[in-house]
Amino acid sequence: MPQDAFTLRLIAKELDQTLRGGKINRINQPDREELSLIIYTGKRTLKLTVSANASDCGAYFTEDERENPLVAPNFCMLLRKHLSGAEILGVGTDGFERILVFKFLCLSDFSSCERELRCEIMGKYSNLILTQGGVIVGALKTTTLDEHCKRPILPGAKYVLPAPQEKVNPSDREALARLLAEPREDLARFLFLNVSGLAPCTAEQIVRSYRGGSLADHVYGYLFSDDVSPCATESDFFARAVEGAKPFATLSDAQSYCYAAKRRKKRFEGGKRRLTGAISAAVKKQEKRLAQILDKQRECAPCEENRIKGELLTAHLYALSRGMNSCELPNFYDEQGGKMKIALDPTLTPSRNAQSYFRRYRKQKRALEFLRPQEEETRAELEYCLSLLAAAEAAESADDLNSLEEELLAAGLMKAPEKKGKKRTAEIPFRTYERAGFTIYAGRNNLQNDRLVRMGAPEDIWLHTQKYHSCHVLIRTEGREVPDDVLLFAAGICVRYSDAKGGGKTPVDYCRVNRLKKPRGSKAGFVTYSEYHTILAE
Repeated sequence: MPQDAFTLRLIAKELDQTLRGGKINRINQPDREELSLIIYTGKRTLKLTVSANASDCGAYFTEDERENPLVAPNFCMLLRKHLSGAEILGVGTDGFERILVFKFLCLSDFSSCERELRCEIMGKYSNLILTQGGVIVGALKTTTLDEHCKRPILPGAKYVLPAPQEKVNPSDREALARLLAEPREDLARFLFLNVSGLAPCTAEQIVRSYRGGSLADHVYGYLFSDDVSPCATESDFFARAVEGAKPFATLSDAQSYCYAAKRRKKRFEGGKRRLTGAISAAVKKQEKRLAQILDKQRECAPCEENRIKGELLTAHLYALSRGMNSCELPNFYDEQGGKMKIALDPTLTPSRNAQSYFRRYRKQKRALEFLRPQEEETRAELEYCLSLLAAAEAAESADDLNSLEEELLAAGLMKAPEKKGKKRTAEIPFRTYERAGFTIYAGRNNLQNDRLVRMGAPEDIWLHTQKYHSCHVLIRTEGREVPDDVLLFAAGICVRYSDAKGGGKTPVDYCRVNRLKKPRGSKAGFVTYSEYHTILAE
């Protein structure tokens, strides 16, 4: 992110032209490291976001509506006390440092003074500091006062600039000329390491734009020219045009676009992790339950053997006596005519030993009969959870996550967050595609998959990957014959939103909707089908 001194100088100039003479109407702190200043410029009201967050530090205009905490943080209260109603005298930078300086004229009934809000845009070391007459009034991030603190940031302390780096200040043309007198290999890296206030991407842009002549003059002219062509990608923004980036009218717009995209991505990844975590916990729970059921079934597996032992003991009571530890009797169930060794309790009579084996047999048989439906139910639950996990991994948008969360809440796999009031949310649409005049729908979760089947006409084509979890796909035929390329395209959608991990082709089954059946009591997204065909897609 090129929040270097070069870019900040141009940002400061842009903010100064827009905000000079404006007045602070309101100050909020929606996030721990972010301020929101509502400023009336005389023509319109603007919302300036000033952030000291490492991922989106900077100052830019935005129209995002952020929820503010019920109780304002201490730094926000301090700024409200000292800057409410203040007039903006100007916006600049502190030399060629990565520091934006907002100068305010603060008037009250009894006094008048100038204060400065210094925004140190330095990645994870970013900070917001309010000063008056060179003395710190308050700061967003303060330091402790100890012998190891080289730069105390505390109310009442004198404000000092961050320790200078051992680099050449580009405003010193003579020093810059001496540094660049001889040609260098990997010039962009050399500029970044030896000229202060440059980000790596700015150094690369300087080198790319160099066309010969005095290198020092070119570097100075590039850094201190007021030419600006703002542009941005979803991960970066730039003061000069960059190939592949989206152009914007102002640097503020470019920053706002870039940071909004990063916040969306962060929210999406966080939401995806949250849902995946909830589903993974459900999968582990069902796997643990299934393992316990299988262990019990293994314990009960010798039930028939216990029945045979009981019958053999009953048939040979005449040959047994009390006090025996074991016996070896002919096994008339063995086709080879072998013998079976049977352990006995010497404190019981032979008859009681036989009854003990019969009791054990009946108990194990009942347990097996009880465990069988539990196993089927648990396997179905596990299969359902795995289908949710596949949907979470295939999610690509906020709508995908919202629809999946809706299903998790309905299935009781997540607790619904407490919300103030009742808000009716719009129904999330299917994924929709067009191909050769045919409309193709794909479900985002199992609830949508069920809706998709219900809305399908009898002659519509339904698709699903074979032996893999995937979304359901529906081709709206309207009585027409579906061409092979449309069928292949729809099958590709199935594979795209499935847990088929192979790089090759995946089998996809398809059939008419009237060949689908939803078993009574089955989980969401589960159907059976007949008279189907299979196509290979990727």
